[in-house]
Formats: sequence, C-alpha cells, structure tokens
Amino acid sequence: MSVLAWLSVAVFLGAYALIATERIHRVAAALGGAGIMLAIHATDAGAAFFSEHSGVDWNVVFLLLGMMVIVGVLKRTGVFEYLAIWAAKRARGRPYRLMVLLVVITAGASALLDNVTTVLLVAPVTFLVCARLALPVVPFLIAEAMASNIGGAATLVGDPPNIIIASRGGLSFNDFLVHMAPMVVLLMIVFLGLCRVMFRKAFLYDADRAAEIMQLDEREAIADRRLLWQSLGVLGLVMAAFVLHPVLHYEPSVVAILGAGILVAATKVTTAQAIEEVEWETLVFFMGLFVMVGALVETGVIGKISQLAVQATEGRLGLTTMVLLWASAGLSAIVDNIPYVATMSPIVADLVQAGGGGEHAQVLWWALAFGADLGGNATAVGAAANVVVLGIAARHRQPISFWEFTKYGLIVTLVTVALVTPYLWLRYLA
Repeated sequence: MSVLAWLSVAVFLGAYALIATERIHRVAAALGGAGIMLAIHATDAGAAFFSEHSGVDWNVVFLLLGMMVIVGVLKRTGVFEYLAIWAAKRARGRPYRLMVLLVVITAGASALLDNVTTVLLVAPVTFLVCARLALPVVPFLIAEAMASNIGGAATLVGDPPNIIIASRGGLSFNDFLVHMAPMVVLLMIVFLGLCRVMFRKAFLYDADRAAEIMQLDEREAIADRRLLWQSLGVLGLVMAAFVLHPVLHYEPSVVAILGAGILVAATKVTTAQAIEEVEWETLVFFMGLFVMVGALVETGVIGKISQLAVQATEGRLGLTTMVLLWASAGLSAIVDNIPYVATMSPIVADLVQAGGGGEHAQVLWWALAFGADLGGNATAVGAAANVVVLGIAARHRQPISFWEFTKYGLIVTLVTVALVTPYLWLRYLA
C-alpha cells in the first residue's frame, strides 16, 4: 500500500480509538478524522460528498432524519406514557409480567422506529412505573436496552447498522422482514426466558402498590388525541411504503422525509417543535464516519482488506459466514456497532461479489447484521441504545456500572448468537 494509504489507516485508527475510549466526544473524533482525511488528500470534496461508493451515504442520513421528526411529533401525543401505564395495569402489578410487557413494547417499537429513540421514550416512563410499584428500576432498564437491540434487528429502520447494511447491499425493507424478523421473534422468546432467570431477585410483588396503580387511567396520558391519530396515520403510511418498495420504487429515505414533511404540514406542530427531538449529533457523527471510511476506499485500503479476507477463507462461503458472524459480535461488544458496520460494509460488499453476488452470497449481509446487532448487547458501550439508557439512569441517580450491564449482556449475546449460528447454516448454507 502507498504512504497515503498507511496515513489514512493511522488517522482512522486514531479516531476509532478516541470514539471507543470516549476520550473526546465521538462527534468531535469523527469530524476531526474526516477533516484530516480531506487535509491529507486521502479523499476530496467530490468523493466525500457526491460519490456513491466512497461518500456520505445521504440515504442513511435522511432516513434517520425523517424518522426522528416523525417520532418527535409522536412523542408530543403522550402515547408512550399511555403504553407504560397500560402495561403496568395489564400486568396487574406483577413484576415479571410488567417486564415482559415493557420488553415486548420496546422490541416492537424498536422494529418500527430507531431503537435509540425508543429507549429515550420508554426508559423515563419506566422510572415512573417502577417507583409506583417499589421495584428496582435497573433490571428493567437493562432488559429494555437489550430488547431494543434485538427487536431493532428485525427491520431495515430498527437499528442504525441495518440502515447502513441495506444501503450498501441494496437490500429492501422486505428483505429484512423475510430474512431477519422470523429469527428475531424466536430470539425474543428466548430472551424473555433469560430475563426470568437473570433478574429473578428484582421481581418483588407489593399488593398494596399494585392496587394503587390499577386506579390510574392511562387515557389521561394522551395529551392530544387528534395529533395522535394524525401521527399514527402517517406512520402507518410510511411503514406501508417501506413494505411496498418493490412496487413504488421509492427509497426508504424519500419515504421518511415525505412522511415527516406531510406530518409537520398537516398538524399544528411547528417546525421548531418537530425538530426538537432530532439527534443532530448522531447525524453529524454518521457524516464524519462516512467520510473517513470513504477515504479508506479511495486509497485502496478496503479493497486490500477484502482481498486478504477472501484469501484467508479461501472463498468458502460457510467459513466466511461463521467467522463474520462471531467476529462481528465480538468486535461490536468492544466498540459501538455503528462505526464497526460502516467500516465493514464495503468489505462485505466485496466478499458478496467474490461469492457470486447472488442471493446465496447475501447470507454474509445477514451474518454481519445479526453479529453487529446482537453483539451490541454484550457491553455497556456496544450499542448506542445502551449508552443512552446508562445516561438516563445516571440523570435519575440510579447509575448502572459498566460491569453491571456487561455481566448480563455477555450471557444474552452468547446465547442469541449461538442460536443464530445454526439458523444461518441450515437456511442458507446446508
């Protein structure tokens, strides 16, 4: 490789180390790395901002932006508070039943919305419900974070790594439903069983407090019924358009932006209110990351790694799939799965092409998606949703330590990835 290629590797690894260790804010690390890549001419403005193969993936950015605006409007209706109180009442104050309902709601919402946004909305409400039932909140928060990562794996929009994979691999919303969702349902059933064992000490039933919560009226949590129906209507249309992509031929990013625009235009929510919940830092982080990875593509680093990977596995699809699945899970446990997938996706694209590029070779995309999404559960820093939950817990003076999260996360990751292994082998490789 050239001197410029080695320099770009050094810049990328330096930025990656700063992101992983949180020495400086991850946005500053990504933007700083992108700036240096441009400064040393590892890439240029044309490639960074306009290239389909080595530039900022605007489909990812605008899909996230559109969904964040829709969720920001939906939050104003009080529907998430409604669901939490409804779950507590349906569980009749029984702690494990409550955890099951909250976890299922979190996983389901994460499949339709971004999982980071879901935990931002569900976690604060969990404090309210647990306080009323005198339950320790930490086990519930940990379970919700993990459920959001598992549930988010089911769809294209559920987890940011899936958005990157779909964009790079040319995969549709329906592809994820067909190949990922069935296994995710099984994983959620197993996860609920694990919760019963891992958090058994937290399930302390208080009959008096259970009676009190049964007196709450969840309907009072709805702040704006008209806005709720408008938001659900637009969200339903957006989901339908995702599913009908083969017929309509609209990219998910276009659908999300159209949905966000229609919702803001058709309701009394102001533009300022609609964008309050947009996580601009996350979007900018993505942009910086794409520029850095694009520089590795431009300097030939990604191509060289892909070549070495093909040689190491001798083109054997089964071996490549298993290595990719478990390596992705392991690496996503150490660093955030978003930068990991952004780095690996061009490599996997080359491996898919080397494997013939057909549907058979696309098992590599599913191995990457399952490995990254489920590996994110292993540690407190493995996924953005985990970091968000820890931040919320700290603000409520219920801190969750790195190891308190990780001792449960490692168990969940090992069990779920172990279950995915025979699924991929039997469905795609046998």
